[in-house]
Amino acid sequence: MMKNKGLILLLLCFGSLCYGQNSPKKIPLTALILSIEKQFNIKFSYAVEDVVAVSIEKPETTLTLPQVIDYLNAKTVLNFKVLDKRYITVSVINKTIAVCGTVFDQENKRPLSGASVLVKNTSRSTVTTEKGIFKLQNIPLNSTITLSYLGYEIKEIPAKELFLSGTNCLEITLTAKSETLNQVLINVYLTPGLQKFLDGSTVLNTKKFGILPGLIEPDILQSIQILPGIESTNESIANINVRGGTNDQNLVIWDNIKMYHSGHFFGLISAYNPNLTEKVTVSKNGTSAEYSDGVSSTINMQTKDVVTNKFSGGAGVNLISADAFLAIPLAKDLELHLSGRRSITDLFNTPTYNNYFERSFQDSEINADSSDKNTNSDFYFYDFTAKLLFDLNEKHQFRANIIGINNALAYSESNANTNNTETKASTLSQNNIGYGGNWKAQWTSKWSTNLITYFSKYNIDATDYRIETDQRLTETNEVLETGVKLNTHYKVNKHLSLLSGYQFNETGMLNETTVSAPSYKRTKKDVLLNHSLFSEAEYNNANTYLRVGMRINYFQKFNKFLIEPRINIRQKLSTTFALKLEGEFKNQTTAQIIDFEDDFLGVEKRRWVLVNNQDIPIATSKQGSFGIEFNQKKLNIELTGFYKLVEGITASNQGFYNSFQFINANGSYTAKGIEFLANKTARKYSAWFSYTYSINDYEFAVFTPSVFPNNADIRHSFSIGFYYDIIKNLKVSVGGVWRNGQPYTKPIPGNETIQDGNATMVNYDSPNNENLDNFMRLDASLQYNFNLSESIKASFTAGVINASNQDNVINRYYKVNPNDTNDAIQVDNKSLGLTPNISFRVNF
Repeated sequence: MMKNKGLILLLLCFGSLCYGQNSPKKIPLTALILSIEKQFNIKFSYAVEDVVAVSIEKPETTLTLPQVIDYLNAKTVLNFKVLDKRYITVSVINKTIAVCGTVFDQENKRPLSGASVLVKNTSRSTVTTEKGIFKLQNIPLNSTITLSYLGYEIKEIPAKELFLSGTNCLEITLTAKSETLNQVLINVYLTPGLQKFLDGSTVLNTKKFGILPGLIEPDILQSIQILPGIESTNESIANINVRGGTNDQNLVIWDNIKMYHSGHFFGLISAYNPNLTEKVTVSKNGTSAEYSDGVSSTINMQTKDVVTNKFSGGAGVNLISADAFLAIPLAKDLELHLSGRRSITDLFNTPTYNNYFERSFQDSEINADSSDKNTNSDFYFYDFTAKLLFDLNEKHQFRANIIGINNALAYSESNANTNNTETKASTLSQNNIGYGGNWKAQWTSKWSTNLITYFSKYNIDATDYRIETDQRLTETNEVLETGVKLNTHYKVNKHLSLLSGYQFNETGMLNETTVSAPSYKRTKKDVLLNHSLFSEAEYNNANTYLRVGMRINYFQKFNKFLIEPRINIRQKLSTTFALKLEGEFKNQTTAQIIDFEDDFLGVEKRRWVLVNNQDIPIATSKQGSFGIEFNQKKLNIELTGFYKLVEGITASNQGFYNSFQFINANGSYTAKGIEFLANKTARKYSAWFSYTYSINDYEFAVFTPSVFPNNADIRHSFSIGFYYDIIKNLKVSVGGVWRNGQPYTKPIPGNETIQDGNATMVNYDSPNNENLDNFMRLDASLQYNFNLSESIKASFTAGVINASNQDNVINRYYKVNPNDTNDAIQVDNKSLGLTPNISFRVNF
């Protein structure tokens, strides 16, 4: 045993000796000074406190005195100055040093190329290399180095901490800057990738998105329907009802461009590619004063906005479409982002396509049953985006982008019972294209501006050739909008920031109808100019979040002002409880109306129109909500009561199927109710339950009755969901929705039709006095992630909508029986039946 201990001791001693021989040994500077004084017969003059804590490697004994002095100046932060042959002073006065550092992003440790390095209170500066490295010579010892990079917090470091005395540079990390005081409140909200912010808005982070029941990808407008208070009465993202509003009452923004169209397959698929869309913010109330238009909600989509200097991309295919996206560095400060998607359904049919086609065109001429016609239809869609990112320097950032969305349908028919084989063709084209640009400038550490410009164009064109009358009907609806906005941000301190700005919009709309026989043409053009000033303050400390603002709108055509106050408060009562108060006034100058049920082949019946402040007034909303929140150990419970009054709606944009559908009138609706959500999350799972109770009534003074249920009056709505990581790379999500059927109007029993001049019409009973059967749907998704190589990741996702194949009626109306004018035929529109879909994706 003693021998072993001796051996161990010998090895330790040998190891220490070897280490000491291979590693430079530092000695106290005071000891080295005494040694040099004896060697060269000189004297050092110094303050003991300046040198007592300094250690240094001993220089070679062969150096001359001048070489020794140069060595001491290079290896210490002290200034050694030769006065004469006998005396040398040592001080920290007038000392200059060489500094060096390597700058990284704190989150992903990525080197930051082009970061600014400034010697404070001097003109000395440089920028970091592609590897994030910087070096400066002859820097005053007591100076401060300021590091800055666009989108990151500024950092200041004493120069002596960056002193380059060897070969290694100090590693420095910069923290991404929070542009707003509105911080993340719940990081995982229902499913990974959904977050809740302090102001009550919900953010979809597509990069971190998990899966939701029935979805095979983070479909932006399908995903938000999981939130309480957001429904789609006809199962379409082209008809999202937020707290009882119509779809045209939602403000949809893509990279600061206002969009007038949002869906493919006429509402079943979101038209916004999620792969380069970084986050989607949904606000139901208490919206920032920066935004107006959209009296029900604001859906704000933002794409990736950082120059990464990294080539990346991905591609995917499912049973409906294929897509690809790329991020391409063009220079160290210039980058191009591209994305595109196109349907594959015109190449081959799939069960998923057949279900979508049946659902989309079931109530149109395209899918009309007719034994005396031979018909053929062809449908496809595509979308694309492009964004150019240019960082002039750390203080100025320029962006330019474009988005295009298109749906195209061709339909032909010929008589089956005649020898005439002539074919009549009908077409429908629907597209929205937008161009935008913005300039972000960080003038000081506290003051910044953002100048935004955009142009948006929406078109729907239809040519309907009716073979039985040899008549051609051509319809066009066009929207042109140009916008300019200037935002100024001032950060008073870490708790308080101010926003103010100006916005100008010019909106023009065209509606045109042409009939060949008899010859008829109607064209209507309108233009509206709007000016707005807005300002708000945002405050956040440990317990209180407050955002209060005001927006002043001026409508030049009507010489009219509208003032819109906004408020958003969250107050923590304890570590687990908080109260929430939100309120807003908003306005809207655009609306969608229905002229006739067979407009645009009966596929897209709505057309955009501008207000005229007469028969189509400016729509205004007043909304307030109050709630309580509980959050402890990743259990989140919310209860919110809301009240919303929207005035200035028209009968023609509500889609009435009753005795009011051909009457032009203005009215209002009032929605009030409660929203409840319980969500428990853990490392591997998330489970949620939500319930919404609301009462939603119209009021039209000229109708009898004047008050009756809203078309979107869904009294009770439940949803439940579960997300689980089965193993590391395998995820499953299951969920269901149950809600009351929407209201509809029946004909009067025994007196179902009525004569109106030469026309026979359905004789409707009291409006919206009946309800469809309850709606119920169960969805599920399964996702498996794996690596094809070190740099290529892949995923396989399978989803099924309406797994129980529930037969849901989502709309019901009546029309006169062509074979018996005393009878009314019931027409039911059905939801999607059991619809599976699969996707395969790769990302690099």
